[in-house]
Amino acid sequence: MNTRTAPSRRRLTAIIGVALLAAAITGSAVMIGQQSLASASVAPQLSAASLTESDGVIRDEGAVSVFDEVPAVTNLDADLLAAVRSAATAAELDGVRVHVNSGWRSAAYQQVLRQDAVIEYGSAEEAARWVATPENSEHVSGDAVDLGPVAAQDWLSRNGAEFGLCQIYANERWHFELRPAAVANGCPLMYDDPTAEPRTQR
Repeated sequence: MNTRTAPSRRRLTAIIGVALLAAAITGSAVMIGQQSLASASVAPQLSAASLTESDGVIRDEGAVSVFDEVPAVTNLDADLLAAVRSAATAAELDGVRVHVNSGWRSAAYQQVLRQDAVIEYGSAEEAARWVATPENSEHVSGDAVDLGPVAAQDWLSRNGAEFGLCQIYANERWHFELRPAAVANGCPLMYDDPTAEPRTQR
């Protein structure tokens, strides 16, 4: 037995052990840091309970007319609102009342709707067919309005072009936007859903 090499081997083993321990601690710190960064990058989940009328929320379907002075209506684009009110006045002469199911929305409100859609439809891709992100939503910009009831949607599908009001998506018969050229040329063909429109991909 070489008595001189035994302590050296013990020292070498100790040094290797310390190095491995240090590497393990460093690796754990890196993983914790990465997890912290990942958590920080996830958008916070907003609660519908925190939203109010000032966000454009309409609690009861059919309760708000196009003439009401509420944020969901008054924060719409001025030209769109004027067209909707003119169309609603004409529809009333035919015995059809037009109400607003959803109009202008705050970005926070749109984010809640998007979150709910992802849960309901199971993926962000499917949810995109029904609810836009706050960045792409025409409701957030005040350029879209959802109108009801079905009788009003039918009336507007036949007569809306006279006022520049067009249905944009085949899967959302309630969604109307202003297309001024429709007064002379009629409404353009509808997209199957929002994912088929280049504008929503910006």
